[in-house]
Amino acid sequence: MLWPYRTPGIPDALFAQIPGIPLTARELRVLILSHLHLGEQGCLWDIGAGTGTILIEAALLCPQYTLIAIERDAEVVELIQGNAQRFGVEQIQVIQGTAPACLEGIHPRPQRILLEGGSPLPPIFTAAWDVLLPGGRLVATAGSLEALYVLSEGLARVQARHVEVIQTGLNRLQKRGLGQAFIALDPMFILSGEKPL
Repeated sequence: MLWPYRTPGIPDALFAQIPGIPLTARELRVLILSHLHLGEQGCLWDIGAGTGTILIEAALLCPQYTLIAIERDAEVVELIQGNAQRFGVEQIQVIQGTAPACLEGIHPRPQRILLEGGSPLPPIFTAAWDVLLPGGRLVATAGSLEALYVLSEGLARVQARHVEVIQTGLNRLQKRGLGQAFIALDPMFILSGEKPL
């Protein structure tokens, strides 16, 4: 078994990757998972799932959860499926589709949504919020000022409750020549909010 532990934080190198497809760094995955507030059972959609790392971590933590990855590119769909197989995870359903158009037809509806990008972002955010069940929680990541603005404005517009915004400042010790140095990971904003009942 590649990751025989019940704690999150799978090393990045254990995931299969495709050049140009973003992989959410291990430290960032741990923070995102903490903001999702996953319970024993429920449904989590990951819109723009990339390599599928968050859903794989969630599957290992919450084996009874229904997990749905939404990706538009067939090659990336295969990558997510391959990574799920690598970790022996069977409850991830991968849907090839383009948000926001595909979201209305996906079932079951989610108690949790992770929004990891997409374009155009404003209608994707709105469609995601519309399908989120009352009392559900949306977590989104933003790597640019423009995305941060769209997401924070969106959470305000829908009157999300318990809004949280954090910015990461993570460094990793890496070998550089004969020595070691702390190398900064790209900063990221994590935004979260809950839909009123």
